[in-house]
Amino acid sequence: MMLTRVTLPSPSLLEISTFRTTNHRRRFRGGALSASAMADSSPRTVLVTGAGGRTGQIVYKKLKERPGEFVARGLVRTEESKAKIGGGDDVFVGDIRDAESIVPAVEGVDAIVILTSAVPKMKPGFDPSAGGRPEFYFEEGAFPEQVDWIGQKNQIDAGEDSAKAVGVKQIVLVGSMGGTNVNHPLNSLGNGNILVWKRKAEQYLAESGIPYTIIRAGGLQDKDGGVRELLIGKDDELLQTETRTIARADVAEVCIQALCFEEVKFKALDLASKPEGDGTPTTDFKSLFAQVNSRF
Repeated sequence: MMLTRVTLPSPSLLEISTFRTTNHRRRFRGGALSASAMADSSPRTVLVTGAGGRTGQIVYKKLKERPGEFVARGLVRTEESKAKIGGGDDVFVGDIRDAESIVPAVEGVDAIVILTSAVPKMKPGFDPSAGGRPEFYFEEGAFPEQVDWIGQKNQIDAGEDSAKAVGVKQIVLVGSMGGTNVNHPLNSLGNGNILVWKRKAEQYLAESGIPYTIIRAGGLQDKDGGVRELLIGKDDELLQTETRTIARADVAEVCIQALCFEEVKFKALDLASKPEGDGTPTTDFKSLFAQVNSRF
């Protein structure tokens, strides 16, 4: 019998905001990798949630291209998304808002890369030639509180439960820069407070005790990766510079590299890049991650 489950699209917003939750959570007691686990050279099973989105597709594909290191697994929102990425039995269809429905996708995985996000839609009738600004809305049941908070919390909880059974050893969560400004304009889109709910999920992960890496990307661009010098920052400092964007392909590569280095566990980083042709394309990710010194 085929199991059916849902996830929502990958992050497509440029920047995301800060919210510090006051919830105190129980700690995962198996946090650090054991020596035997680190010595195990068998391929690790990695679940990419939001695998049907623009960034999620790239992460899923990159994992598939490294079969000696990873076994790729995907979680998408619809059967159409599953077909689009050419998924077989390794791609689940499910709803991240339904905690029970995502359990089968998480079972047996070593790591989770979370790339789900609510996506605002433009209200019809906007005429750019008439001036003014477009208005946005979120579909019923797909508001940021439901997707970016409840949906991501469900994924983290599933990972935590799996970790207790010697399963999930790391969660990589992709967010966005902009979180230090609670009055950021993106919060007003569709009255969704999207940045607030995203940041709350990040805080929840940081307090879970599961080894985590939080990647807050700058403005996402649909460009080739591997041809720019990547920049690491914290606390939205990069937003005060001219280097505030990054290719989705580079974000995807950093997600995968984050699974390979102990230096970037229990860490959070802002991520952007220099323009192509300016600087040296980043290839030494160990040195890149050595620059990360923030736990949140």
